[in-house]
Amino acid sequence: MKILELEPFGTMPSGEPVRRFRLENGGVRAEVITYGAALRTFETTDREGAPVDIALGYDTLDDYREGNQYLGAIVGRCANRIAGGSFLLGGTRYTLECNDNGRNHLHGGISGFSRRVWEPSACTDGLHLTLVSPDGDSGYPGTMRTDVIYTIDEEGALIISYRATCDQDTVCSLSNHAYFNLAGAGSGSVLGQELALFSDFYTPTDAYSIPTGAVLPVGGTPMDFRMPKPLGAHIDDDFEQLRQAGGYDHNWVVRGAPGNLRPAARATCEETGIILETWTTELGIQCTRQIAWRAPRSARVGRITATGTRSAWKRRRSRTR
Repeated sequence: MKILELEPFGTMPSGEPVRRFRLENGGVRAEVITYGAALRTFETTDREGAPVDIALGYDTLDDYREGNQYLGAIVGRCANRIAGGSFLLGGTRYTLECNDNGRNHLHGGISGFSRRVWEPSACTDGLHLTLVSPDGDSGYPGTMRTDVIYTIDEEGALIISYRATCDQDTVCSLSNHAYFNLAGAGSGSVLGQELALFSDFYTPTDAYSIPTGAVLPVGGTPMDFRMPKPLGAHIDDDFEQLRQAGGYDHNWVVRGAPGNLRPAARATCEETGIILETWTTELGIQCTRQIAWRAPRSARVGRITATGTRSAWKRRRSRTR
């Protein structure tokens, strides 16, 4: 794998530069910036051998700083929502920023990890990015160091490894918030692309996207992706969970034992022949379909995210037309 440092991506108001790196292995390339440790591009080839960038990203630093969709970024300390913006740990209640409709804490708060400039170092095993979060940061206890490693292996899998250490008990759940369009970034809707999830159960949410505590079977519902089907096949069904979320924005329980790297999702685009697999060591996978926002290279998009200590996106090319 080659790691190249490209020209700077921009400069923060403080004068701190945002650096940009390209990872290459075989026919696969990825670009990562130090703002948010974000995956900006993920380029593979279609069935004809033509390059296709399947990850959505902004073209300027200002777009990243002004956007609120966390494109490709590492989110933390805690990915997803914490109900009511508080949690009880070791007999102490900690209060966090409520940056989600004024009710809940989302993706680490207003100035979460996706809004920070990470410290990079190119090593033999991949691109390392490090961030130190001080005690009390966004309300969390303890000084926490987070290390994220981006690697492209010999099979063309983009692997993201996470490690965090803290000097106090704290809450930590890291993830990468990438969005994918297997027909190419900015090419249009993903609703016709097929999705399969290696899951028999999902966790329903309330009207504010907070899990109810129930774990329900997917069978007989629009949440059933055990067999591949177009992402939009049932997205407009009269189903309470879809009405509340405006489509899919849910967690599915990944089949198999947590701690083992195993398949969680498989997306396919007939147009390009590109197949994207998500593997994870963790319990669940969040799958989201989002409507367009102000993103220079995006239209209607979908997102598959694996949260945990290690995740991998494997791209494959279909041999059939």
